[in-house]
Amino acid sequence: MNGMRKWLKVLLVSCFLLIGLGGLTSCGRQQLKQDSWSTIKQRNKVIIGLDDSFVPMGFRAKSGQLQGFDIDLARAVFKQYGIKVDFQTIDWSMNATELNNHTIDLIWNGYSVTPERQKVVRFSKPYLQNDQILVTLKKNHINKFSDMQGKELGVQAGSSGYSALESEPKLLKQYIHKQTPVLYDTFNEAFIDLNAGRIKGLLIDKVYANYYIAHQANRNDYQTEDGGFAPESFAVGMRKSDKTMQRKINQAFKKLYRDGTMAKISDKWFGENDAMKQD
Repeated sequence: MNGMRKWLKVLLVSCFLLIGLGGLTSCGRQQLKQDSWSTIKQRNKVIIGLDDSFVPMGFRAKSGQLQGFDIDLARAVFKQYGIKVDFQTIDWSMNATELNNHTIDLIWNGYSVTPERQKVVRFSKPYLQNDQILVTLKKNHINKFSDMQGKELGVQAGSSGYSALESEPKLLKQYIHKQTPVLYDTFNEAFIDLNAGRIKGLLIDKVYANYYIAHQANRNDYQTEDGGFAPESFAVGMRKSDKTMQRKINQAFKKLYRDGTMAKISDKWFGENDAMKQD
């Protein structure tokens, strides 16, 4: 009899656990379906996820303060709605996970629109064009992608450069050592290895490469090659359910483009107006 009671108790506890888990799953799914604009307005804060080493889009100055093109643009956008901006450093390879877990509200840090990302993320209108380029040291005499034959290539994990490398393997991947890139958490770490000779090439966003190289004492040691990867566009990533957020950001982009704010921010960080027209 006691054995029967223990068995029934275990069965009941198991049932309650399953019901509880089912409820949490349902709750989580419901949360992903909700438009979060009203919640963000109510708390008066939006949380933006970024890789804080991505110059000149969003990075930490020597003072420790965040700065960059995307930092200025994000603040200008949400200033129009009276909403404070909080920037959260994240593991860039986990950005979509952090977004859907509600750790952050937006992915905004030189975030390229790709077919793979469009499956899980809603995008704003693009605001800046970008390209993937190969950065090498002149002394290694790598003048085209095929010169990387058998050599180590560095790429940031989770980056659009990694996606481009994988989706168009005949452009560059087929030449590199074991057809497998060396993955880095940040481009800064990759540049350290490039300078030390541990890798011979780095596939990287053009905006990052140009800014980084221009601010190096040995800037003349580098060279860049554009091997034909398709151009990309930077946009803001948000949850699929956030239609209102998408509309609000797009409206703000349009206003900031028309009043010249986008041009001023672009000129500040690039020395020219590279902002894409907002219709």
